Amino acid sequence: MNTPRILCAISLATTLLLGLTGCSGAEEPVVVQPTTTATESTTTAVEVITPQPVPLDQLVITLEPVIDGFTQPLFVTGAGDGSGRLFVLEKTGRAWIVRDGVRSAKPFLDLSNAVSTDSERGLLGMAFPPTFPTDGLFYVDYTDRDGTTTISRFTASGDTVDRASEQKLLTVVQPFANHNGGMIAFGPEGYLYIGMGDGGSSGDPKGNGQNFGTLLGAILRIDVSGTDGYAVPPDNTFASHKGARPEVWAYGLRNPWRFSFDREIGDLWIGDVGQSTWEEIDFQPASSIGGENYGWNLYEATHSYPPGTAAASGEFTPPVIEYGRAAGQSVTGGYVYRGSAYEAMWNTYLYGDFGSGALWGLRRADDGTIENRLLLETGFSLVSFGEDDSGELYVVDFGGGAIYRVVAE
Repeated sequence: MNTPRILCAISLATTLLLGLTGCSGAEEPVVVQPTTTATESTTTAVEVITPQPVPLDQLVITLEPVIDGFTQPLFVTGAGDGSGRLFVLEKTGRAWIVRDGVRSAKPFLDLSNAVSTDSERGLLGMAFPPTFPTDGLFYVDYTDRDGTTTISRFTASGDTVDRASEQKLLTVVQPFANHNGGMIAFGPEGYLYIGMGDGGSSGDPKGNGQNFGTLLGAILRIDVSGTDGYAVPPDNTFASHKGARPEVWAYGLRNPWRFSFDREIGDLWIGDVGQSTWEEIDFQPASSIGGENYGWNLYEATHSYPPGTAAASGEFTPPVIEYGRAAGQSVTGGYVYRGSAYEAMWNTYLYGDFGSGALWGLRRADDGTIENRLLLETGFSLVSFGEDDSGELYVVDFGGGAIYRVVAE
């Protein structure tokens, strides 16, 4: 696995950092440590003019209303087909198309009679592969009537979906109703990544986070390019590991509700929702070969779990950001801005918190050092960010039923 850190070795240093900065209450997110592995762009040697963002402490953003009137919206995304359409998912099972600020008369996809919606269940994720413009295939993550996580493939034609085209590729039984994960996204190499929570309840009672023999508490990586089912990529870290599920790409996660790939570089950013004290942002460079163990349920962020227990030994990859309850209650991972409309925001990773509505900006330098700053107090139930075809970013307000575009001044 790629440059793992020993968490027990940094716990004292982190505690001291929190104390010295007066953040023992975690009023602001704390940079845990630099990610010292530099990431090189995959672009060719052709000279490229790189946008020049303003310093992070000078970045000012606002949220521009796009559309409201949704029922418990959870996600927004483009299809990558150049159509300019936005696809908005509702927890209750419907996906809608928004074109030029206007919602479609009928749902793009209606699974309301197939999903369970109690607790954290519902229609949770949608992803479009690079082939979507030609074959119309796309993928969703939902919990069925029994609460089982279901990864399915559908076929779209224009603005409609053939419901009978559903192919169920992967199902994962969930022991409890919460911590279902739900994010799915295609990586730079074309494989489908799936975020799976630890199975729920509290404290991971079944120990799924540290068990790579289960699909729970992990990010999975599968090949869906075939016409039937899925295949395991041969370079998955656990593909030939006895006792492991070969689909597992990284583990030690509690509930990776939202994650994303930097469309310019390929780095993976993960927002992992904490138990009762700490929220975290995890990072995986594009050069990673997988296998990272992010620590749960032996650690909650960089802190031993359960609280007060001795620090566990072993190789763990700590978060790059952590924050406590004074800053928020449920982290929402976002995206690195790679659009063209706002040069000032270039290379800024936006993330937020569902409970507090805070929206932060983070920048990772070429040497791996990280700068972080609060950008906006939204007042929203900030449940998700989204990215359109052009790399412009959006915010989803779960409680207000609205979608907003992120604008840099």
